[in-house]
Amino acid sequence: MLALLQRVTQARVEVAGEVVGQIGPGLLVLVGVQPADGPAQAARMAERLLGYRVFDDAQGRMNRSLTDIGGGLLLVPQFTLAADTDRGRRPSFTSAAEPGHARAVFDALVDAARRQHADVASGRFGAHMQVSLTNDGPVTFLLRA
Repeated sequence: MLALLQRVTQARVEVAGEVVGQIGPGLLVLVGVQPADGPAQAARMAERLLGYRVFDDAQGRMNRSLTDIGGGLLLVPQFTLAADTDRGRRPSFTSAAEPGHARAVFDALVDAARRQHADVASGRFGAHMQVSLTNDGPVTFLLRA
């Protein structure tokens, strides 16, 4: 499982003009699911996202987590994140999980995060989404679980 997390001051996801997920300060996370991923990877990723220290403490050091600040978490499924881009000029998606499996793992991630954190929103799996965000820093990290 791949997660591209961005520290944001705000973020939202729209589908066909309707806002389906929105947060204030927190993390926007683009999630790519790979074939070997399952519930264990989803649970581990939820732990990492909620505990990853990317927010400033009183000394200006990245020493606080999403849980520490009580920020929002917006999870957005993005199969293109798992693309193989090593050769040629067109990505291959053989390294991404098939849609049914990917949806189940993504849903497990959302459920795990919601069990541990109050402010969790998500995009809509399989939909054409418009994602808007204000990256704070900018701060962006790629996590693997």
